[in-house]
Amino acid sequence: MVSPLLVFLDFYYIYDNIQLMNFAVIKTGGKQYKVVEGDVLSVEKLISKDGEVAFDEVLLITDGKDVKVGQPFVVGAKVTAKVLEDGKAKKKMVFRFRSKTRQHKKKGHRQPFTKVQITKISA
Repeated sequence: MVSPLLVFLDFYYIYDNIQLMNFAVIKTGGKQYKVVEGDVLSVEKLISKDGEVAFDEVLLITDGKDVKVGQPFVVGAKVTAKVLEDGKAKKKMVFRFRSKTRQHKKKGHRQPFTKVQITKISA
């Protein structure tokens, strides 16, 4: 049988060593992403002229101590990112088939994406 004191001390040690991190939850392309500075992620195709993108639709932002939740967005919050590359995803096959009539149609689709690296999270 494990002593309750040992369980408490073990929990206290784990809780004491947790690093509080700064992160944000952004919305782009109809999806939500949890981002930290330095993260590299692929999002739906974005258009940028100078290689920088700003995400203004920030749903949640935290600095490790204070949490701000938007309704629906946090006022004044902004996440900036650097565009690394634009490309297309792997091909997905679309196959339509009608039974008993020998009808079928096969075509492919490649979804465009933009790979970005998060540079700054500001509230």
